[in-house]
Amino acid sequence: TYASASYDIIVAGADHDDVITGGGVRHGILNLSLVYSMDKIYGFTDQVKEMTENKRYYDLNTYFRSVFGCRVHKITIDAGFSCPNRDGTLSTRGCIFCNQRGSGTGAHAAGLSVTDQLRTGRLVLRRRFKAEKFMAYFQAYTNTYAPVEKLKAFYDEALAAEDIVGLSVGTRPDCVDAPVLDLLASYTDRYLVWLEYGVQSTSDRTLSLINRGHDFSCVEKAVAMSRNRGIKLCAHIILGLPGETAEDMRRTAEAVAGLGFDGIKIHLLYVVKNTALAALLADGAYCCLERQEYVERVCDVLERLPAGMVVHRLTGDPHPAELVAPAWSLRKKDTLAAIEETLRTRDTWQGKYCRSDWEDALVKDALEF
Repeated sequence: TYASASYDIIVAGADHDDVITGGGVRHGILNLSLVYSMDKIYGFTDQVKEMTENKRYYDLNTYFRSVFGCRVHKITIDAGFSCPNRDGTLSTRGCIFCNQRGSGTGAHAAGLSVTDQLRTGRLVLRRRFKAEKFMAYFQAYTNTYAPVEKLKAFYDEALAAEDIVGLSVGTRPDCVDAPVLDLLASYTDRYLVWLEYGVQSTSDRTLSLINRGHDFSCVEKAVAMSRNRGIKLCAHIILGLPGETAEDMRRTAEAVAGLGFDGIKIHLLYVVKNTALAALLADGAYCCLERQEYVERVCDVLERLPAGMVVHRLTGDPHPAELVAPAWSLRKKDTLAAIEETLRTRDTWQGKYCRSDWEDALVKDALEF
């Protein structure tokens, strides 16, 4: 089932390329971060580690393969939603880092329907990545901020498209209620459903400074409402927010881990044109992280996350035409390579400083098996 398929563990005595995945053996998909956590506790050998994929964190591609058995990619959708931090409900200024498109593509403004966007995305991703199946990802602005009837029409249109196996919905923690969650839960018997909350930071001081419009208790309430509905929950956090220290960022990771999120997206705070953050940078009131500093902070975060938490993203994708700083953020491959190299150099991995009750239970069951 989707609920259990994200936890991959080695089975004592099984063939070296088999793992137990949600109660069944699946070929060739291993969660290295959990292997390393098990090694820390139970002393597995280096040969066992070498049998795993060469990553020290549980990446999204590995997760999708464990669920669907093929390459799956997300297709971003701009459905023309708004945001209470833009339309005057909370503010008209938005968060200090947000661009005018609300992280969207502008496809809705260009007149492209949800179906059109999915059709184009399928063609591109099949050609570029040999993707076989797809998740419909409602990304721009706040994708639960509309009447339920309107949401249902958009979600139904997306899920009816060819080769769509699931739904990802990006939103704010102050923009969900029982009817919205009931709607999302109604799809979970047929599709994989992820609900992605913009957490950003667990510091109320920081949330106020970036004009987020809610505090961290709002996140806690949203997560509590969303649980036990068959919906997977993903937290978005940002590293390098104004005034935050390395310890602040580690605390955010620990709080996200403690809330029981199923996945995480880690973002670099980069500066784009025509934002309040760009004005702070110009005035000398903000300084971007250097690449290696960001890399170290990402590794700090990974160490504090449960080994079974799916890492959807390790950094962002700024648009070159609107980026102000830092310039190094455009070299994503270099940043990802630096993160993997630093994990090796530090001899660390996802979950090194975090072991949850379910991990203990899974390890115990695997060893007994």
